[in-house]
Amino acid sequence: MKKVMVCGCGAQGSTICRKLDQEPNIEEVICADYSMDAAEAVCRLMTKGTPKQVDATKVEEIKKAAEGCELIVGVMPLELLTNVLKAAMELGICYQDLSACEGLVDDVDEYHSWIAGVNYMYKVIGKEFAAKNATALIGTGSAPGVMCVMARRAVQELDECDTINMMVYEGVEAKRFIPFWWSPDVALADMSEDALAFEDGKHLRTPAFSNPIYRAWPETNGEPVRMVEHSHDEPTYVGFHADKYFKGCKNAYFKYGGVGIEFAEPLARAGLLSYEEETVNGHTFIPHEVIRAHTPAAPKDPEVIKEIIDEGLVSDGGAFVVEAYGKKDGKDVMVDLHVTAPGLVESYELAKMTGEMYLTGQGAFMFTKLFVNDLITQKGLISSDEMNDEQVTQYLKYAEDLGITYDIEIKEGVTWTEKLTDIAAESVFPDYE
Repeated sequence: MKKVMVCGCGAQGSTICRKLDQEPNIEEVICADYSMDAAEAVCRLMTKGTPKQVDATKVEEIKKAAEGCELIVGVMPLELLTNVLKAAMELGICYQDLSACEGLVDDVDEYHSWIAGVNYMYKVIGKEFAAKNATALIGTGSAPGVMCVMARRAVQELDECDTINMMVYEGVEAKRFIPFWWSPDVALADMSEDALAFEDGKHLRTPAFSNPIYRAWPETNGEPVRMVEHSHDEPTYVGFHADKYFKGCKNAYFKYGGVGIEFAEPLARAGLLSYEEETVNGHTFIPHEVIRAHTPAAPKDPEVIKEIIDEGLVSDGGAFVVEAYGKKDGKDVMVDLHVTAPGLVESYELAKMTGEMYLTGQGAFMFTKLFVNDLITQKGLISSDEMNDEQVTQYLKYAEDLGITYDIEIKEGVTWTEKLTDIAAESVFPDYE
């Protein structure tokens, strides 16, 4: 029997807690949050949950709460995940997060810190975990996470890969003002920074909301939707593992579209996602903080979710797509992979969750399930794209059991012709390989 601590009881953390509660080989789930009310709220929906108030700015406090645990799952703002990672490393137990933490490397400028930090995690922190016979698994939500597994699955159809284009279109819109169905802290932080890409074998930063492409999918009723550059982990992971896991992939992009982009892009263009202090009419403020203060949290309480559904929805859809371009039997082909998952209404009917909680929270839980069933055998630090083929297969079986499936179409004679533009020379990261 295993004991796990989930650090962060928001929309996604509470989902992981509730799913772990159903696992037969779980003895106890420590539901930890700075808000004791949040921890207690999720425990009321569980039988094996223990609420604990934890200040994640203090590593020792995290360690004390995690005593006796074999795994800590960090579901918190990125700046706090560094402490959760350190706590797990010092305890010599396993660690999992939904998106790699920040702030690990101090000797590079902010512009390059992300890629340097991920590289540091792989090469330095990975050795620390391996020395303690433990595993750290990073990037395990829906994107990154489910997206990384699906990219691996798509590339299996190729002999060699040239480009991977990963896309999420958020089409769920309530009559109530809810621009983001996950953490608005994470969402607005992502929206306010340059995007990440991997092009011609090099890691790049590209302007947020730039280089739009348009796609018309069955999920959008055949109507074209706009997809733009967005800051996400996946291109970084693919770039580090292009040869080992992605058949020589030279280019990797993440494109995002839908309700969240439509809300955030005009704010960013107006300078309202800036972290720089401003003074207007004698009042000093930070624009980003003002916007964040007026952006509602993602709903997680079943009663609130039902209220939102009962009020009526403008739309309840979306798309989650991987395009992998390359060669098969000497021919140019595109692998077009579409993920199908329950929307808002169906997710509530199935599990009293939102669609975002269902895909992201349960997407993360499936990685946790690999952990608690002793199927993560690697030691050290790996990202979600580095699972072996057997682990990918098992993950996809878990997903199918939860109604998260995929369809693949192979299109011959299709090549990647979109090119990123307006990338300054200084956008190229130094070589960390």
